[in-house]
Amino acid sequence: MFNPSRDQVRQFFFEAWRKYRHSEPLTALEAMGVQVVQAHAEYHAVLDAPGQYLEQEYFPEMGETNPFLHLSLHLSILEQLSIDQPPGIAAAYRALLTKHGEEHAAQHGLMECLAETVWRSQREGAAPDAAAYVECINHRAGMVAEPPTS
Repeated sequence: MFNPSRDQVRQFFFEAWRKYRHSEPLTALEAMGVQVVQAHAEYHAVLDAPGQYLEQEYFPEMGETNPFLHLSLHLSILEQLSIDQPPGIAAAYRALLTKHGEEHAAQHGLMECLAETVWRSQREGAAPDAAAYVECINHRAGMVAEPPTS
C-alpha cells in the first residue's frame, strides 16, 4: 500500500495543477486530482505558489483548513467511488447525491466519515475500522436506521 509523506502529497497536487495549467498530459490519478482542485477555487493560489506553501503548517485548532488534506480526502473518496470500495460506498454516494442534489456536497458527506475514521485510527494507533466507516457512510446516506443512543 502506498503511504505518501506530507511533502509527496503536496508535490502531487502542485505538479498535477502545474501540468494542467500548462496543458501537459496528466496521468489518470493527476486528472482526478485536477478535477478536485477545479472544484476548489479557493486553493488555486496555494497551488500556484509551491515555494510558499510546501512547508506551510496548518492549525485546525486555530480555525485553519489544510487545503492538501481537504483535497486528499476528496481524491480518496473519488478513488473509492471508482471501484466501489468499500462495497456499497457508490450506493451511499448516489443516495447522498439525491439528498443534496450536488456532487461536492455528497462527497463532503462521505469525507466526514473518512476523516473521522482516519482520526480515530491515528488516535488509537490502530488500523482504520472499515466496519465503522461503512456504518458511518450508510447512516449519513440514510441507508440504515440510526443506532439507539445509550
